[in-house]
Amino acid sequence: MKKSTWIVLVVLALASVGAVFYAYEKWSARNSSPRSEMLAMMPADASGVFFVDLAGLRSAPFLAQLYAWAPKPQADPDYSQFIKDTGFDYARDLDLVAIAYFKNEIHHTFFAAAKGRFDERKISAYALQHGKSAMLTKEIKLFLVPANDGSGQIEFAFLREDEIILTNDNERASLLQDALHQDAMRKDWQPRFERLAGSPVFAVIRQDAAAGSALASQAPGGLRSPQLSTLLDQLQWITIAGKPENDGLRIVAEGESAVEATARQLADLLNGVLTLAEAGLNDAKTRQQLDPAARAAYLELVKSADVSRIDRGDTKSVRLTFEITPAFLETAGRVTPSAPNIAPSKPLPGSAVPARKGHT
Repeated sequence: MKKSTWIVLVVLALASVGAVFYAYEKWSARNSSPRSEMLAMMPADASGVFFVDLAGLRSAPFLAQLYAWAPKPQADPDYSQFIKDTGFDYARDLDLVAIAYFKNEIHHTFFAAAKGRFDERKISAYALQHGKSAMLTKEIKLFLVPANDGSGQIEFAFLREDEIILTNDNERASLLQDALHQDAMRKDWQPRFERLAGSPVFAVIRQDAAAGSALASQAPGGLRSPQLSTLLDQLQWITIAGKPENDGLRIVAEGESAVEATARQLADLLNGVLTLAEAGLNDAKTRQQLDPAARAAYLELVKSADVSRIDRGDTKSVRLTFEITPAFLETAGRVTPSAPNIAPSKPLPGSAVPARKGHT
């Protein structure tokens, strides 16, 4: 074979390899995003992960309604000074944040990754003024500053000028190091993160977080249900997501169990609670005792709710969806009535409660 022919073949081979590599790089870039990279850093042993796309939410009409409804916190002099010293205000400059928390009976610990507009020079100077620094790697500096509540210290590092990682778990020095070496999202968390890809705000909670017990301790008396708390504690995973739609917010909560009976009982119980709630709100005595605007707001929320079951093979899920509208927020901001007693005080077998029309 002529030398010129060999040269042509080699050039073609190199060009083919280059084309494949270029296509792979382009494909990888399309399938990787700051959101997925951030979630990939979440520790596998976390009890739960909370994610918010603040940049996406800022353009949603519902967020303005939510800000108007939410109580305005008192100005904090320390935070005002922090903004002045660092130029960073989370309400304006934070775009993405993912927070992993760990169940701990002594104190709450977290690991977080955040993306936004940071002035690294000013923030670094502020940290050194109040704390100290060390090297996380040869290229990345670690900052250590005392926590405001005196419970320990916050450790944080800049991965890039627009991204930081931080934690208050001082007992695991490798936590920030581990975040730098995640090859992919952890296998247990990945399918849940992927299902929630279209939601700008969500939480994923593992079974060890004891969500049912937490609900029982925090819920108002009229909304407490020991049976519901017990069933929630039997779930392997719970996900809660919010997605703005038009001028409202659609909430989707889903519980996963490996046991079909648990999913069936949970679906029956939720349908029963919603049926009793609707009947209670339409009761003549309730009409007399409850503020009309508050009753209408509760009724709107209950009627928008839907319970369904999903079979994914290994897991059986129960999904609850409902809509929060500007009218509901407006009413909630004007009146603060006691919650109606809608939860059953005794176990509710599915056959004892009529199914809601149009719901399963």
